Amino acid sequence: MAESLFSGLKVIDCASWIAGPAAATMLSDYGADVIKIEPPGEGDPWRSSQPLPGRKVDFYWQLTSRNKRSLALDLKHPEGQAVLYRLVSEADVFITNFPLPVRDRLKLAPDHLLPLNPRLIYASFTAYGEEGEEAAKTGFDSTAYWARTGLMDMVRADVDTPPTRSMPGMGDHPSGTGLYAAIVSALYRRERTGKGGVVRSSLLQNGLWANGCAIQLRLFGEDMQLRPPRHDPPNALANHYRTRDNRWFIMALFNEQRQLRSLLSAIGREDLTDDPRFATPAARKENARELCRLLDEVFATRDLAEWRRILDGVGVTFGIVATVNEALDDPQMRHSGALAPFADGEGLTVMTPFHIDGEEKVPPQRAPAVGQHNEAVLRDAGYSGDDIERLRGLGVLA
Repeated sequence: MAESLFSGLKVIDCASWIAGPAAATMLSDYGADVIKIEPPGEGDPWRSSQPLPGRKVDFYWQLTSRNKRSLALDLKHPEGQAVLYRLVSEADVFITNFPLPVRDRLKLAPDHLLPLNPRLIYASFTAYGEEGEEAAKTGFDSTAYWARTGLMDMVRADVDTPPTRSMPGMGDHPSGTGLYAAIVSALYRRERTGKGGVVRSSLLQNGLWANGCAIQLRLFGEDMQLRPPRHDPPNALANHYRTRDNRWFIMALFNEQRQLRSLLSAIGREDLTDDPRFATPAARKENARELCRLLDEVFATRDLAEWRRILDGVGVTFGIVATVNEALDDPQMRHSGALAPFADGEGLTVMTPFHIDGEEKVPPQRAPAVGQHNEAVLRDAGYSGDDIERLRGLGVLA
């Protein structure tokens, strides 16, 4: 197989849970050698986060730890720190999301590692950033990315419904993409200057970026209101509707003047084309509630499959509100490369969300067991068999 884009790039994933490790996974998809540092015993706590209690398959772990080699290392032991330092001295990228006080305690801060390797890219990820009173505060994507940034408040159905809970990883994976971008930017700078350095990102920053439209409006002094109920939309042509078989889809008809006539004709309501209540954008906005009511009546007369054919036929932009179960049967998921099979041919995984012409992603390998590659990683770093046995005897290795 031809060399991948990041073949030869050595990455140390000294992070836990999702966002930091996800950035390492993206590098691994293009061929980087990623060494996953885990504590001996149970390993990364993300391993034990199971959506289906009692099932032995580590579903989540397979997603963000594919292609990696696991080294179960006790970083609290001086010998464990010495092993990590040797790995760092030859690495290109070091990724961590340990809380800042933990990094100082374990001697993993930039001041400890960068002197060992001036070409090292030290990728630091935190919940709330590294300055201010909350720099050392811990957080997850649900608390820092979704709740703190206003996203959780804004995506609720309307003012009378409770805030909407996020799904696992919904903030972590986009945040991991941001950290990956920072790492690759630093690698590009290193190509030009020969120097490494620190890159930083956080759940808070990524969440604010995701909610940037609302936040920017507020920054200009405008008050961002919670969305009104579905039946009283600001734009009835950018709204979601229920079909006869109790399925939902959402329209995004923003080029109204060009598309409205063909839409109304396709759904059998040509009579509304010249209705003064809906004849102009201003009139449609003023009468959005009534237009929504009329469209509700129309879309309730056919099943989703039929409406998909009709709306596709007139070029209306819309999307079905799909269930997770439907993703496996959606051929476009595979055609686009969003889903790909594991290298062993058993099952699929969700792939890195971009492509580079002329660069192939490596076939995704199964995520490792705790400490699965202890000996191989240490031998690559120059440790002898006796050295490895001594470290095992000290309890430094799992």
